[in-house]
Amino acid sequence: MNPKSAKKNNIRILAIESSCDETAAAILLNGTHILSNQVASQIELHAQYGGVFPEMASREHILAIYPVVQEALQQAHLGLDELDAIAVTRGPGLAGSLVVGMNMAKALSLGSGLPLIGVNHLEGHLYSAWIKMDDQEDHKTPEFPLVALIVSGGHTSLILMKDHHEYENLGSTLDDAAGEAFDKVARLLNLSYPGGPSIQKAAERGSATAFEFPRARLGDSWDFSFSGLKTAVLREVKNLQSDGVIIPVNDVAASFQTAVVDILVEKTFSAAEQFGAQHIIVAGGVSANRALRKAISSQNQFQVHIPPLKLCTDNAAMIAAAGYFRFTNGYRDNLEMDVIPNWPLV
Repeated sequence: MNPKSAKKNNIRILAIESSCDETAAAILLNGTHILSNQVASQIELHAQYGGVFPEMASREHILAIYPVVQEALQQAHLGLDELDAIAVTRGPGLAGSLVVGMNMAKALSLGSGLPLIGVNHLEGHLYSAWIKMDDQEDHKTPEFPLVALIVSGGHTSLILMKDHHEYENLGSTLDDAAGEAFDKVARLLNLSYPGGPSIQKAAERGSATAFEFPRARLGDSWDFSFSGLKTAVLREVKNLQSDGVIIPVNDVAASFQTAVVDILVEKTFSAAEQFGAQHIIVAGGVSANRALRKAISSQNQFQVHIPPLKLCTDNAAMIAAAGYFRFTNGYRDNLEMDVIPNWPLV
């Protein structure tokens, strides 16, 4: 560990996130307080394709990365010489997008002499639960042991967290991630991209009991599977079409969303009970879903930590938070290692 950093109380981390279609930079104080948080979104650009166009995403990152980092520094009223380290998302994500952020972080580190910290994107989502927003008067710090549900477009995982950087991967998706299933079913129902918000909006006008879609419990496994659910929705839609029936989009969306939420909540609560966890973290893009937030919070057995909506989707503040806890534990990275120590997921 850098002796100077080890003795310093107020540690400022600049973080860069470019794993998919958001170009983001943020500066956090002591891993919990946001000094700046800038995001340049490409969502409108990719919506015309019904998903992220990788080559276009990387080109947009190149155009946005420097202005976004500059804005983060200006918003925080800090120069590079007033920072303690630079954190950057090094995976998983789109290769062309990741390399833009990593090259920017490498250049800043080389030019300033600041330590570099590589962060797994999913670990960043997890550490978003430690961030306290200015308007969050009731923010509570997660306590160990805890069970974390990371649920996004590309990942659905249950993790037992025994302490900082002490993880056990309990289960992951065997096929489609929950967010991916939302996108595919939205496309099937001719709803707009991204699928999560459009499914949620339609579901609020529909009946969650109109269709009985399957829940893949997989016996005693903590793994998830949403491929069968997606196929069941496809089969139901085709049957309705063959019968000449107008598809009740809102009802299908509500019944599908309920099936996803049911299994996410059921497995998370069961894991917390089995491993003696009193605290639960729900993070990742799908944690913005109102039905999931309501279902997992409407109980008194566990203390639930769900980030504010602006920290559910990809952002650099969460990377700075994860970077802070790695930095203060002595972790440094030249981005050449194949894996990040003590992180159970690729």
